[in-house]
Amino acid sequence: MIICDQGVMSKQGLEIVNRIGTREITHVFHDIDGTHSLIRQWHPVMSVTLETTILEGLPEGYDSEENTLRLIEKSAQPHLEEMDRFCTESAGLSALTQMEWAIRRAIEEKTVDLGLDEQAMKTNSLIIQKIWQGEETFDSIEEPENLKAYLKENTPRLFRLYEKILNGACRDKNLAIALQNPESMRVKGSLEFMKLLKKLGAKNYFVTGAVIDYDENGNPYGGMYEEVLGVGFEIGEGKDVEALYGSTWDKKKPKINVMYDICKEQNLDLSKVLIIGDGRSEIHAGVEMGAVTISRLDFDAERPIEIHKQLGTNIIIEDYSDEEFLKMFS
Repeated sequence: MIICDQGVMSKQGLEIVNRIGTREITHVFHDIDGTHSLIRQWHPVMSVTLETTILEGLPEGYDSEENTLRLIEKSAQPHLEEMDRFCTESAGLSALTQMEWAIRRAIEEKTVDLGLDEQAMKTNSLIIQKIWQGEETFDSIEEPENLKAYLKENTPRLFRLYEKILNGACRDKNLAIALQNPESMRVKGSLEFMKLLKKLGAKNYFVTGAVIDYDENGNPYGGMYEEVLGVGFEIGEGKDVEALYGSTWDKKKPKINVMYDICKEQNLDLSKVLIIGDGRSEIHAGVEMGAVTISRLDFDAERPIEIHKQLGTNIIIEDYSDEEFLKMFS
């Protein structure tokens, strides 16, 4: 497959940020949430999870059914500006990293007290800033063992609470809608675009920060897998999407690492890879890899557009239906 932006001019819904020229593409890595699927309206849920953690700490039973129901109801209310801003800045990062940020902020605000000394508190604040900048792994930074143990226990636990709130607030309802009307829960032109890429010879892969659960036979089920099928995508060798890669409940899998692993396993030429997403992590990964990058963003989303331009994305689109955009692929 060839992608060529020569002669294509920016207009409403399509902006050429850094020209590609003509490039052969063999493989395409797609984010899911906000890039193709509209099932997970995760920002309000993430905001309430982060905000409650920071303001209230993690008291005994914080992931109880009673508290889950309270937070589902609270997710519809306005949240602190810092939470909404962090959701925008951290889009695309592993949910485990986002949970870690909240716990570290709670430590900083002393709603979680681990008895850390001054140096440990400074290091904690440093890591908070690194997460703001899109970093996810901090194994090389020395920290107290009790802090490491606390994060190891509570980050996955908080992640599971977030998912329960998400299910109750929007996911289950929207999945039911998708099963009746898949198109209503997809970005416009999404499925048709995916089929076009396949028809032209490219292989498509979904790479998500959400958890992919597997049964005892190694087959994906439930959760994000169910959502992808619900909005109309077929997954499997030779189908619209060759495979689905995601995170786990207790181990971070930054998208850039997942993408590099796929490229290494398949001996791919990084310059022939296209990455499509709405989060900073996948676009940053694509730019670092030397791949072609396309950002799927609403054109009234000023800060995300600013972030993606700073990262060096090639193209910004509002959806996949624009004829000029589709003419770039042959």
